[in-house]
Amino acid sequence: MPMDIRLFRIDSRLLHGQVTTNWAKVTKVNRILVVSDSAAHDRIRRTLLFQAAPPGIKVNVIPVFKMISIYRDPRFDFLQVLILVENPVDAMRLISGGIKVKKVNIGALSFDNDRMMVTDTIAVSKKDVMAFIWMHRLGIELDVRKVSGDNSKDLWKALQDKKLV
Repeated sequence: MPMDIRLFRIDSRLLHGQVTTNWAKVTKVNRILVVSDSAAHDRIRRTLLFQAAPPGIKVNVIPVFKMISIYRDPRFDFLQVLILVENPVDAMRLISGGIKVKKVNIGALSFDNDRMMVTDTIAVSKKDVMAFIWMHRLGIELDVRKVSGDNSKDLWKALQDKKLV
């Protein structure tokens, strides 16, 4: 039995206060896995992510390929994890690599010139939309919530409302 994924979250900010104070407690995880090729290869970002760890919960910052390789490794079966990725494309890479999830939580996706706002906290690019379409076709629920107490919103409906899907 592969590791227990308690929350699979896309958030361009990765590990920050809402994750550490709310999601980590509510999901009762014993490890936070920040899965990001760019963060894994950036010593300063890695250090900052380790410093943001909530007390008593270990954080690892690893590239996408490593997450896929450790997912089914029996040495990691004891882990109850919160997986954080920066963007929908990395989420799609993990899922296509064999990571099993029924729901993806989307926290915030930063706005830039290539992105369109679809909710008050989520901006998407064409690549993001393609990744969300791919997940939707697999039957994966796209749950928009900043913190666990928020009402769940369906990102698919927001994408439909903006005529992006």
